[in-house]
Amino acid sequence: MKQAHVIDGKKITTTDTSIHFKKQFKTAKKINFDDFKKYIEDFAAAKKIEPKELEDKLINCGRPGLSSATKATHVGVVDRLTDTSKYTGSHKERFDSTGKGRGIEGRRDVKDTSGYTSSFKTKLGDKSEGSKSPSPVPPPK
Repeated sequence: MKQAHVIDGKKITTTDTSIHFKKQFKTAKKINFDDFKKYIEDFAAAKKIEPKELEDKLINCGRPGLSSATKATHVGVVDRLTDTSKYTGSHKERFDSTGKGRGIEGRRDVKDTSGYTSSFKTKLGDKSEGSKSPSPVPPPK
């Protein structure tokens, strides 16, 4: 409504529109077009304005503007802090040679817990040379 110059800061303020919206729709976050038209009629009646005048202003204002949209800025500090080739120590391990993050493996030492106990180093069922499967204890005689 600001873009359409409906809100002038004197007769109609953003507070007025907000209070009237909350009175009419209570907890609604979204409304459909029919509800919006009803809101415009009720709001115009409350402010003693012709609904047609409000509708004309809203129709003629054009598309929603993005005048306050933020844009990314490139500052020397940001470039320096995000250049992964200059990282040292444990931070250097967090990225591969292309600068792409390695995820959890770059931040923590991940243990291989594939054995059935912490001291057994090969996987259970692995019959490779040099590894022995645990054998059951023979029954007492």
